[in-house]
Amino acid sequence: MADTYTTISGPAQAVFTEKRSKFLAFAFPVTTVAEARTHIDALAREYYDARHVCWAYMLGYKRENFRANDNGEPSGTAGRPILGQINSRGFTDVLVVVVRYFGGIKLGTPGLIAAYREASRLALEQATPEERHVTERITFTYPYMVINDVMKLSRADGVKVLAHEMDNACTMTLEVNLDAVAEVTRRLGDIDGVTIASEPTDNDDE
Repeated sequence: MADTYTTISGPAQAVFTEKRSKFLAFAFPVTTVAEARTHIDALAREYYDARHVCWAYMLGYKRENFRANDNGEPSGTAGRPILGQINSRGFTDVLVVVVRYFGGIKLGTPGLIAAYREASRLALEQATPEERHVTERITFTYPYMVINDVMKLSRADGVKVLAHEMDNACTMTLEVNLDAVAEVTRRLGDIDGVTIASEPTDNDDE
């Protein structure tokens, strides 16, 4: 399994016009369905007078969580070509929304597919690709007397502290790059009193 994946670093947008129909395309980096839904709902409210607000997303480094929506356009003419453009670039954790203002001339099925594909392509072309590491989370407890060893490990390359509670028995959750998980787990085992509370779990949000 690859230890990196590609998304986009920030929002991007583009405008495409075909036979007087205007297509406003928006691309967003997202990590959850709820986050994608927030963007979709916000655009639907902002462009309430548009004929269609169509969209597609791909989520997770395994690229297994995806959905496409035609929002009233003929089946397969909007959401699918939008998703196709996300796929053609190998992106994930990406949402693309295309808002259509009807210009009075019907485009037909091939025309609609081509227009939604082109609008999506233009928006994604404006976005900056960003490679990210696949990560896993490790939660463990340790006695306060070994905190120096634990803190040294927490500052290693590919390691990020997500949560840390200090008491007589301390608890820490680390986010670790996939290629560093085995080494971090080994080093934790070498520190006296450390107990791993949960096995490494992937951080592939649903």
